[in-house]
Amino acid sequence: MKQIILTNHAKFEAHRRNIPEEIIKSAILEPQQKLPAKKGRVIIQNRYFDKTENREMLLRVIGLETSDEFKVITLYKTSKIKKYWIGGG
Repeated sequence: MKQIILTNHAKFEAHRRNIPEEIIKSAILEPQQKLPAKKGRVIIQNRYFDKTENREMLLRVIGLETSDEFKVITLYKTSKIKKYWIGGG
């Protein structure tokens, strides 16, 4: 199993944006979309139903990935799924 490391910034953002850690880990371990980003980073995207917002949201996790770990740099959720989802909505 891949080790998941959340930076202090990622922990702060997850708490501030009310994103449960189990949803973050699930997205990293079973990504629906994985995209290359700048500086050798990876963007993981997963759609999920957010009980707080009471609607479908997109979780975007930006991090650095090696064969044995994923270091989360930052993350956020958005309702603008069509803007970010590759292949439409």
